[in-house]
Amino acid sequence: MKIFGKVRHRPSASWRQATDRAFTLIGDGRYEDAGALLTRAADLEPWLSESWFNLALLHKFRHDWEQARAAGLRAVALLDRETGAPDWWNVGIAATALQDWPLARRAWQAYGLKVPGEASASGEPLGMELGSAAVRLSPEGEAEVVWGRRLDPARIEVLSIPLPSSGRRWGEVVLHDGVPHGERATSAGPVYPVFDEIELWAPSPVPTWVVLLEAATEADRDALERLAADAGFAAEDWSSSVRLLCRSCSESRMPSDEGEGEHLDPHDHSEPGHPGPLGHRMAGSGSLWVPERECGIAAPGGLVRGLLDGWVADSPDTREWRDLEEVC
Repeated sequence: MKIFGKVRHRPSASWRQATDRAFTLIGDGRYEDAGALLTRAADLEPWLSESWFNLALLHKFRHDWEQARAAGLRAVALLDRETGAPDWWNVGIAATALQDWPLARRAWQAYGLKVPGEASASGEPLGMELGSAAVRLSPEGEAEVVWGRRLDPARIEVLSIPLPSSGRRWGEVVLHDGVPHGERATSAGPVYPVFDEIELWAPSPVPTWVVLLEAATEADRDALERLAADAGFAAEDWSSSVRLLCRSCSESRMPSDEGEGEHLDPHDHSEPGHPGPLGHRMAGSGSLWVPERECGIAAPGGLVRGLLDGWVADSPDTREWRDLEEVC
C-alpha cells in the first residue's frame, strides 16, 4: 500500500524513540517539550496516522482545540479502516469543543455511532439518548464524581449538586474524555461509566447554597428535594450522598447505592456517622438517622429562602433550617 508515494511500513527506531520520550514527558506535564518531539516524529513519518493521532492527543491535553482538530483530520485521512478508530473520537471531542457541529456529527458517525437527523438551529446534534453517566470533575485537583445526563459522546450535563471545592455547579455542561476511569454500579443492576472532565463547556447561572437542616425523618428531607425539583431546581442531602474515596477506589467499580444495616462501606475514607460532606453512614434498615443534615441547594438567590420557608411551613414541628450560605 502506497501513501504519499511511500510504501507503508513499521515506524523507524527514531520515530519510536521520539514518541516514547514524548509520552514520558506528557506524563510529567511537560507538554511543550513533548510537542517538539511529536512534531519531529510526524516529520519523520508523515504517512503514519499514528503520528497525527499522537499530536491530536497532545493538543487535546493542552486544550488547543484548533490544533487538535487539524491534527485529528490528518490522522483520519490516513486510516486504513472505515469505522471504530479512536482517531475519530478525538476529532469528535475537538469538534464539540469548537462547536463545529457538521464535523462532530461526521466524527461520531465515522466512529460507528448512530446520530439522529434532528439538530438545533445551530446544527448541534440532539436526541442521541446516551443515558446517564458519572463524570469526575476537576480530575487533576480535588476530584469529585457526580451524576449527569449524556448529551452526546463528549458532553455531560451535571445533575448532581457538586461540592464547592470542584468549582462546578448544577446544570453545567462539561466536556469529557472518551475513555472511562471507573464505574458506578447500582443496586438495580446497571453499571455506569465514570468519565473524566476535560473542561467546562457551558456554565450555569444557578448558584450553589449550603444550609443546615433539622429534618426529623428521611421523609422530611425528601420533601425538600421534591420541592426544589418541582420548582425546576435541585436540593441534595450531602450528609448522605457524599463519600470520600481514595483515587484507587474512585477509579474502580464502586456501588453507587448504600448497603443495608449498620455496615460501613470499606471504601469510604471519611468519618462515618457525622453529618456534612466529610461524613457518610450507610443508609438502610436499622441505620442511624441524624436529624441535622448538611444540604446543598441549587436555586436562584431570590427563590432559595422561599423554598426553605415553604418546606418548614408544611411541617413546622419536624423541620427547621439555619446558616444558609452561597458557596459557588
